[in-house]
Amino acid sequence: MGRSVSDVGEPKESDIASHTSSHRQSDNVKAVHKVGLPTRKKLGTEFKETVKETFFHDDPLRPFKGQSKGKKVLLGFQAVFPILEWGRRYNFSKFRGILSLDLPLLDIGYAKLANLEPHYGLYTSFVPPLIYAAMGSSSEIAIGPVAVVSLLLGTLLRDEIDPDKHPTEYRRLAFTATFFAGIGLRDRVLIHAAIVGFMAGAAVTIALQQLKGLLGIGKFTKKTDIVRVMQSVWGAVHHGWNWQTILIGLSCLAFLLVAKYIGKRNKRLFWVPAIAPLLTVILSTFFVYITRADKKGVAIVNHIRKGVNPSSADKIYWTGSYTQTGFKIEVLQEAVAIGRTFAAMRDYHLDGNKEMLALGTMNIIGSLTSCYIATGSFSRSAVNFMTGCQTAVSNIIMSLVVVLTLEVITPLFKYTPNAVLAAIIINAVLGLIDFEAVVKLWKVDTFDFLACMGAFFGVIFVSVEIGLLIAVAISFAKILLQVTRPRTALLGNLPGTNIYRNVEQYPEATKVPGVMVVRVDSAIYFSNSNYVKDRILRWLIDEQEKLEENKLPKINFVIVEMSPVINIDTSGIHALEDLYKSLQKKGIQLALANPGEQVVAKLHAADFIEHIGQDKIFLTVKDAVAAFGGKPVPSV
Repeated sequence: MGRSVSDVGEPKESDIASHTSSHRQSDNVKAVHKVGLPTRKKLGTEFKETVKETFFHDDPLRPFKGQSKGKKVLLGFQAVFPILEWGRRYNFSKFRGILSLDLPLLDIGYAKLANLEPHYGLYTSFVPPLIYAAMGSSSEIAIGPVAVVSLLLGTLLRDEIDPDKHPTEYRRLAFTATFFAGIGLRDRVLIHAAIVGFMAGAAVTIALQQLKGLLGIGKFTKKTDIVRVMQSVWGAVHHGWNWQTILIGLSCLAFLLVAKYIGKRNKRLFWVPAIAPLLTVILSTFFVYITRADKKGVAIVNHIRKGVNPSSADKIYWTGSYTQTGFKIEVLQEAVAIGRTFAAMRDYHLDGNKEMLALGTMNIIGSLTSCYIATGSFSRSAVNFMTGCQTAVSNIIMSLVVVLTLEVITPLFKYTPNAVLAAIIINAVLGLIDFEAVVKLWKVDTFDFLACMGAFFGVIFVSVEIGLLIAVAISFAKILLQVTRPRTALLGNLPGTNIYRNVEQYPEATKVPGVMVVRVDSAIYFSNSNYVKDRILRWLIDEQEKLEENKLPKINFVIVEMSPVINIDTSGIHALEDLYKSLQKKGIQLALANPGEQVVAKLHAADFIEHIGQDKIFLTVKDAVAAFGGKPVPSV
């Protein structure tokens, strides 16, 4: 006889046992629970709920309910422009923290990674942060160019156009790629392990690229793999290295690393590493100016174009082959993940949809104002977090500082040695190498560790594009593996209880004579339905062989525990039908335990339950075993 669920939830087996016992004591009548068949929803209602859960799982329209039309309009504007909400409550008591004064310097260096002139890095730290300040919802994210995206963009664009031979076309393609990146912006699709490996590989690659400026090498390879870079470095050891440059670069790098160490050891001194880059630039620039080291082979920044962003709307490739190229170029976006990290630390909600809209809009507008791709920087955002930023005003301040730099300060950078910029970038990207995460991956998940190493070695030994491709491939491979090869488990009874658990995890669990209990730990779809059926049959063969060896009764009943099966499609139902037919030929009965709401509804609609019998559907494994008259015995 079948047993069932109530519509309010999935009760625990212990609760059911207690509930049944109380009924027996009070009514002296055996309680009967049938698996509940949910009320079928109208197609329109079901479609609406599915769309809402898929795209708007956090119910963004909730604040609009019960509001007047005027209030709804205001809430609509605030949803798109959060600055209208927090701006009304802003006061100078929230004006806390300091600005990381190395920002314009990093922007200059990052522009070089993207094979663009230095001022384009400054442009990218002016317009996009202002757009994000108006539309973004994170209090900590610092917007601007970042090392990994700059390197990746520069590498991908250089495969299409040589920036040295065709600088104008190269810039146009950069703006085009930025525009389409804004349109097609989406949250990351890479698993965490692949991102850890890719970021570490990119950090090593960026650091190696800076050896050109750090050692004063004039002629340097355009390749990014470690073999070519080291060949270029050692090939110039006798005639390309400049000892004055090396002295300046290594001294500045050592100072920056010591400052970072001080900041890590004492959280109250976080301002030391924040201000250290500015000090290195001031001191090194002054040293080069008074010694005229630039005349002794020390490469300097020289001229940086003054003035704010000019329009680049007419520079974008709207038609032609380069339009397709710009559309195809993908970049790694971590801004949403960064924002969620700091939001979790401060216990507030970050709306992913709003963030993607803000990031996309700022890149679209940025592409029209001579900017290349901007995103969130973890290191800069960490400074905002440490200084207690409570709103996006930090991005506005940063933009104002960049404007001041573009209009007034750029001439002061003339004698800044390139070695200092190289040292600042190396110091910044070293934070992208997360050794603790790699160790944890090794301990927790071998597949994730291999994914991490695959992405890492792909970047440093081949190229950034190949490393990213490996990261994406491994991420999708893991998803496909989990979807197409779900785990199944053989269950046994924990002595003294009504609970059935995996016999591999609980060796003390005992099996039931003549009964095999199997749990499927996934939804059953077309991608895995045949595997699930074949795996259950293989469990059956293995168990039958063990029973024959120990001269125990053969299996007459197979119970499939379906609590983890959250959904099933027609292919899955067809696989269950095939399983039922295969078991029938062997003289074995099939039963299902605790199918969920969607599953039982579809099984009813497909007439599968009527096919195997209503009395073969049970609320719990305990009920199914009891119906078949089985009692647990020690495992064989």
